[in-house]
Amino acid sequence: MTTSPQRRDEIIRVIRNGVVSSQEELLAKLAKRGIRVAQPTLSRDLRELGVVKTPDGYAIAETLTAALLAPKERREDKLDSTIHGLVLTATLSGTIVVLRTPPAQAQPVARAIDEADLPDVAGTLGGDDTVFVAMTSTSAAHAFERRVRALTSPAPSRRRTRT
Repeated sequence: MTTSPQRRDEIIRVIRNGVVSSQEELLAKLAKRGIRVAQPTLSRDLRELGVVKTPDGYAIAETLTAALLAPKERREDKLDSTIHGLVLTATLSGTIVVLRTPPAQAQPVARAIDEADLPDVAGTLGGDDTVFVAMTSTSAAHAFERRVRALTSPAPSRRRTRT
């Protein structure tokens, strides 16, 4: 029988050493390593370890403390990358920008916004597939919505011209 710290160390090793797309897959990989764990316990471990599900599989999120100690430019780069990878749409409603994500992806987006510590963001509220971003003014909301739309819009296709 493994202890909780041993199990969690093994969870981190498995996630860092390869792509894990589902809890079932993670349970199977842990079982191959001799670790038997119930799905609710695994789910709690993932949450407490700060593991997030990305389009590429599970990933270990930086801790809030480490993210806040990172240079502001790096935090904003992480925010832009998160928005580009996870946000589907942005809708403006007064001083609120409503972001839509795939299921279970709103929390990582809200966290990235919070960690970026943007001066015009009053706060975020992340559900399952929706993030409400409260801005300090309508002009700040317009600017943030434009930023999100620029990051989520598909790159323009390049046409080949014959010469």
